Amino acid sequence: MTSPSDRETVAIKIEKIDKGRDRRRSSVRIITPPDTCCGVRHVQVLFLALLLCIGYGMRVNLSVGIVAMTDPTINPGFKTYDWHDESIILSSFFWGYILPQVIAGQVSTKYGARWFLVGTMAICSLFTTLIPVMADLGSWGVMFCRIIQGVTQGFFYPCVHTMLTKWAPIPERSRLGAFVFAGGPLGSVIAMPVTGWISGSSYGWPFAFYVYGLVGFLWVIAFAIFGANSPAEHTSISPEEKLYIETSLGVKTDHSEKAPTPWRAIFTSLPVWAILVTHCAQNWGFWTLLTEMPTYMKNVMNFDIKSNGLLSACPYFTMWVMSFVFSGFTDFIINKECVSIGTGRKIANSIGLYTPALALIILGFFGHGLDTTGMVIALLIIAVGSNAAHMCGYQVNHLDLSPTHAGTLMGITNGFSNIFSILGPLLVHYVVKDKHDPEQWKMVFLIAGGFYIFGNTLYVMFGSGDIQPWDTCEAITEEDIEKKPEKSVEKTKL
Repeated sequence: MTSPSDRETVAIKIEKIDKGRDRRRSSVRIITPPDTCCGVRHVQVLFLALLLCIGYGMRVNLSVGIVAMTDPTINPGFKTYDWHDESIILSSFFWGYILPQVIAGQVSTKYGARWFLVGTMAICSLFTTLIPVMADLGSWGVMFCRIIQGVTQGFFYPCVHTMLTKWAPIPERSRLGAFVFAGGPLGSVIAMPVTGWISGSSYGWPFAFYVYGLVGFLWVIAFAIFGANSPAEHTSISPEEKLYIETSLGVKTDHSEKAPTPWRAIFTSLPVWAILVTHCAQNWGFWTLLTEMPTYMKNVMNFDIKSNGLLSACPYFTMWVMSFVFSGFTDFIINKECVSIGTGRKIANSIGLYTPALALIILGFFGHGLDTTGMVIALLIIAVGSNAAHMCGYQVNHLDLSPTHAGTLMGITNGFSNIFSILGPLLVHYVVKDKHDPEQWKMVFLIAGGFYIFGNTLYVMFGSGDIQPWDTCEAITEEDIEKKPEKSVEKTKL
C-alpha cells in the first residue's frame, strides 16, 4: 500500500498516436501520487484482498474440519462419518474450479468484474453453509458443495486481475498486487486455527461452515455498495487520483473493456507459456501442502486437532508477512530502474519457487522422530513463507504483458494450472497408503520440489515484463493529459 513517504515522483511514458502513419510516439511525463495515504484505489484493493481471504478460508476450513468430521474421539457430541476418501473430497473443489476460468476472464473484461464477484461470492457462501446438511447424505454431498464452491471461486482470480488492471498504478503494482494475493494465505492463517478451535469446542465443526457463510454474505453486501469496476465508474474518486492511476497505466480505463481477444497471438506467446508452466508448478506444490499438511501433522507429527490447526497456519502467516517484504523490494528495484520489470519479476519468482524447492527436498530426506520436530516445522515455514515472492513474480506478470487481457490470461493459466491442484492431492491419495509412514511422505515432498525447480527455470528462460505487441489497449495520450486537472502532473521532460 502507498503511504505519504512513498510519494516519490515517477517517470511515466505517455504515447502520442500519429494517426497518419499509424504509429505511436513516446514522450515522458513526471507524475506524483496524490497526497493521501488511503485513496479509493486502496479501498478497492482491500475489498479484493478480503475476497481472496474469505474465499481461501472457505476452501481451507474443510482441510481442518474433515479431521473432526471423521474422528469420533475429537468431539463426541457431534456427528462423524466413516469416510476413507478424504483426499478425493478435498480435491473435488478443483473439479469445479477449473471450468469457468477463461469464461470469467472474458466476461469480466467485457462487462466489468464487480457484479460477477458479488454473485459468485453469494452462491459460494450459500453452499458453504450447506456443507453440514449435505454431509448427512454422504461424502458425495460434501463433494457436490465443494464443486459448486469451486465453480463460483473460479471467477475470483480472473475478475481480480481485470480489476487490478484498472486500479493498480504501475509504480505500485507489485505492492498492491501482492497485498491482494496475500489475502489467500491470510485466509489460510485464519481458517486453520479457527476451524480447529471451533471443531474441538462445544460449537462443533458445523459452526465453522456457518461462520464462513455469514462472513461471505457480509462481503457481498459491502462490495455491492462500495465496489466499482474502474476509476472511470467510481462516483467519488478525486480527479487527482483518477489522473494518477490512468496516467501511470497509460491506458484509458473506461475504454479497454471492448477490445477483441487475440487468441492466436496469446497461445503462441512464449511469455504467456512461461507464466502457464510456472503457474502449474506453483499450484502443484502449494495445494499439496495446503490440503495435506493437517493430515501430515496429525499422523506423522502427532498433533491434536487444535494444535494441528495452529501449527498448520504458521507457515501461511509467515507467507502473508513476507509478501509485504518481497513486494516492497520488487517495486523498489523496478521503480529505481535497478532492473527492468521482467528481470524484477524473475528475481521475485526465483526466490518464491527455488527456495521452497530446496526446503522441501531437505524435508524429504529428514527423519521425523521427536528430536527433529522443530526442524521439520522450520522447513515447512521456510518452504511456504519464501513462496510469498511469487505474488510479485508471475502472479502479477499477466498485468505487465497485457493490461487489456490480463483477466483472460489469468483465466487461461489459472484454469489449466489448477488441474495440477487436483493432481497434487490425488498423488498423496495413491502414494501415501500408510499416513503414518514418513518415507511415503518423502516422495510427496520431493516431487513438489521438483515441480518448483522445473517451472521457475522455464519462467526465467522465457518470461517477459514488456507489454506484448498483441495487446490492444487504448493508450492515454498527451491530449488526454491536457484535459485533466494539472495538480498531480508536472509538465517536465526528463
